[in-house]
Amino acid sequence: QVQLVESGGGLVQAGGSLTLSCTASGLTVDDYVMGWFRQAPGKEREGVSAISTNGRSTYYADSVKGRFTISRDYAKNTLYLQMNSLKPEDTAMYYCARDVVGIVLPRNDLKAADFGYWGQGTQVTVSP
Repeated sequence: QVQLVESGGGLVQAGGSLTLSCTASGLTVDDYVMGWFRQAPGKEREGVSAISTNGRSTYYADSVKGRFTISRDYAKNTLYLQMNSLKPEDTAMYYCARDVVGIVLPRNDLKAADFGYWGQGTQVTVSP
């Protein structure tokens, strides 16, 4: 019944921007910590960003801090990831996720094991 659907990925040149969207059904996004993860072939899933239930606290991986911004639109029940100054190393499948263990933000890491509901992913490819 819970469904997360990502969109907004694509091909961009280094230095470009994309905004990813995650539309939720079967849940209200303000009731959960939600996050973005990414995974490149042969690599472990990496926590990119997360946002608290009230939107006041966020997490960003060091590799994206200052370039990416996470936000919620409560009226549209949608999670966003605004990505600026994209680099080739940002190339990955990006996944939207909802927590299952009641994590608290802020924190200094983000683990995939703490999230139990996942979208299907949207591909981001950044060319040099």
